[in-house]
Amino acid sequence: MYEKQKNGVIEKTISFSVVVVVIIAWFAVTSSGIVSETLIPTPQSVWESCVTIVKEGYKGSTLLEHLGASMSRLIKAYLIAIVTAVPLGLLSGYNSKIKALIEPIVEFYRPLPPLAYYTLLVLWMGIGDGSKIMLLFLAGFAPIYIACVSGVNRIKEDYILGAKTLGADSRQVFFFVIFPAVLPDIFTGLRTSLGVEYTTLVAAEMVAAVSGIGWLVLDASNYLRSDIMFFGIILMGITGILLDQIIRLLEKRIIHWKGKN
Repeated sequence: MYEKQKNGVIEKTISFSVVVVVIIAWFAVTSSGIVSETLIPTPQSVWESCVTIVKEGYKGSTLLEHLGASMSRLIKAYLIAIVTAVPLGLLSGYNSKIKALIEPIVEFYRPLPPLAYYTLLVLWMGIGDGSKIMLLFLAGFAPIYIACVSGVNRIKEDYILGAKTLGADSRQVFFFVIFPAVLPDIFTGLRTSLGVEYTTLVAAEMVAAVSGIGWLVLDASNYLRSDIMFFGIILMGITGILLDQIIRLLEKRIIHWKGKN
């Protein structure tokens, strides 16, 4: 236990040191004048943009409204992906016929860049939030589905046979053997899905959006406001880390036995 805590402190120290080094390097590069401030803004200008946007907002919306718009789209799509991908993934791993029905569709669209089919979604669903949420949903569905299928396939057959020997029926095997065993893989898929959806967020806010952090970054790029772009990117990164930490906390509480073997 002591050794584990010691390693945890060392890892946190290393991570903190990396962040400090990056910030120092940022200060050094921008202060030396090696690159134009249009390409890499100074930390001071990014901070000033942050203060201005927090106080005055950006293009008619407050920072909370921009952040809320993005989080609303992201969370709605994420929840839809969870409630559809988890059961379908578990069923596909448990039943080869269901897998044969769903997997070809997932494997076909999964490698496609989101922008490749976003225009079709806009044509079918309009330019409102519906098409944006659908784009994020499609991006987030595949990682969860694949993680669930993989988790079921990795379960040792002895566990299932042992449960059946003790009198468990198919439903009991599914809920009391397969589902608990796949929980670590499900949470891995959830974390991966969230990251994929977040990277797709900018694409989702490219068409007919007037709010959102992704839109803020895109709009700032049109005016070469790299300071605002850096602020938006940093904000997205921090928000993404916080959301990931929430999932990791849930994983720790729900799968309390993980890592205690």
